[in-house]
Amino acid sequence: MATPSPLLRLPVLQADLARVEEELVASVRSEDPFLTEVASHLIRAGGKRVRPAFTVTAAGIRGTQLEPAAPEVILGAVSVELVHLGSLYHDDVMDDATTRRTVESVNARWGNLKAILAGDYLLAKASEIAASLGTEVAGLLASTIGRLCEGQVLELQHTFDAARTESAYLASIEGKTASLLATACRVGGLVAGLPRDDVEHLTSFGRDFGMAFQIVDDVLDVVATDEELGKPAGHDLLEGVYTLPVIRTLAEGGGAARRLGQLLGQPLSESDLATARELVRSNGAVDGALGTARRYVESALGALEPFGASESAEALGAAARHLLDSVAAIAS
Repeated sequence: MATPSPLLRLPVLQADLARVEEELVASVRSEDPFLTEVASHLIRAGGKRVRPAFTVTAAGIRGTQLEPAAPEVILGAVSVELVHLGSLYHDDVMDDATTRRTVESVNARWGNLKAILAGDYLLAKASEIAASLGTEVAGLLASTIGRLCEGQVLELQHTFDAARTESAYLASIEGKTASLLATACRVGGLVAGLPRDDVEHLTSFGRDFGMAFQIVDDVLDVVATDEELGKPAGHDLLEGVYTLPVIRTLAEGGGAARRLGQLLGQPLSESDLATARELVRSNGAVDGALGTARRYVESALGALEPFGASESAEALGAAARHLLDSVAAIAS
């Protein structure tokens, strides 16, 4: 997103995320200097750390003001972020990506084999930390890794498939994106020892936020420029990943749908990519997709209602609303 989430502006959270950063670096330190270098490559490249921020904030949801997190909450946040980072290593291999977070990708620098093994190492370290936090957290993280894989496989099954359905798309993003954001919130609640109802509400918030997050991201890939995104726009269409705005355009019928259908199902040239993006932007599908994202945001905000006006709940709610604000000006 173009501007940082309001969640990340909380001073107490900023201090906790600095602690997360230190623990991330320490968690991947190996007796082998080379493995340490490869495994810490993307950690040192930085990032928004949205998932650990959710873990820390969720853990403090019942306090009037967010207090510094307990050590076990920081470890929970680290385990979630390590899963995210491990998945990025693997994603970059699958996409043959050359950069990530403005630095050379691990696979581009050291090759696919080392990138895959380093990604596995990060997932193993995440599991080791989760196990130290109890069997429920360990089981949750393991099942989430499985959900990430399921969501990615669902996406791969529909690559260059112009008949991809909306339900197939939603199932995929629930696995590949929303599941880890739901887990980030759930880990915070579990490690903080919150009542079971609170944990369930937090999990629902994370899932609905994740669904909205991915839909907004997919809309931006269609409507934003390279400069606005900070990366090449139209990447999904080039890779044959047909997201909600594309699916809605095809389902609408009419001339735009027919022309788009003729283009899809195969790799696109640069001129065909520009045409495809314009067709998707031309018939209301973007607004329809954002309407779906808005409903997920509203559901996420509803999950926070039991927590009242605590600082953590207000910050999580502001983060959810920020998703829509971040795309509104670009998509208008």
